Amino acid sequence: MARLEGKVAVITGGSSGIGLATAKRFVEEGAYVFIVGRGQEALDSAVKAIGKNVAGVRADVSNLEDLDRLYAEIASSKGKIDILIANAAIVEIMPTPAVTPEHFDKIFNTNARGVWFTVQKSLPVLNDGASVVLVGSAVWLKGFPGYGTYSGTKAALRSFVRTWTTELKDRGIRVNLLSPGAVETPAIDGQFATREEADRARDWFTSISPAGRIARPEEIASVALFLASDESSYVLGSDILADGGVTAV
Repeated sequence: MARLEGKVAVITGGSSGIGLATAKRFVEEGAYVFIVGRGQEALDSAVKAIGKNVAGVRADVSNLEDLDRLYAEIASSKGKIDILIANAAIVEIMPTPAVTPEHFDKIFNTNARGVWFTVQKSLPVLNDGASVVLVGSAVWLKGFPGYGTYSGTKAALRSFVRTWTTELKDRGIRVNLLSPGAVETPAIDGQFATREEADRARDWFTSISPAGRIARPEEIASVALFLASDESSYVLGSDILADGGVTAV
């Protein structure tokens, strides 16, 4: 039987990259998936690509009214959530001297505050025994120049996971962090002004990885499937690294 048969999943940042690959995999495994994103055109394209058992909901996780509307819609149509993948995030490389309050607030409002309230506001409609996966990044374990604010938000997620593991244990809700390394998604190009700069970054990410390459989104989706399914029933409060060995050496 499919590993997610009859499950209802929500994936923020689900219209591209890791989120889209995960949504496709979850549907293949029997789930009904709500993908959440800020752009209607990208959502429509993603829904078409997935093809069945999927709905797109336009919402910005940094907007609390959007989150309220998201969960009200899910409660009305499905009544429950079994799996929550908090994946929405933004990346802007900026060295410390250049960081402005506007940049800081933008990164933290989506990547940390947005994740916090994505989970908090899901609790009334989240099933007992549900699986919650926060998508972090291996960079929180490193000190890569220019990634200070982004890394800080991902370190915050590690703390959130620990707290929620204890707070939600009586409901049987498992919370884990999934920390990828570099993944071939539009987010790589989005960090740089030109394709040439992005390609140099790809070469650098490849050079520091014992795997000798960067990841495909589908590889991260496989780890998300493990954490979402009963196969990880004894995995709680963990940070699962899928970084090609970058942080291990």
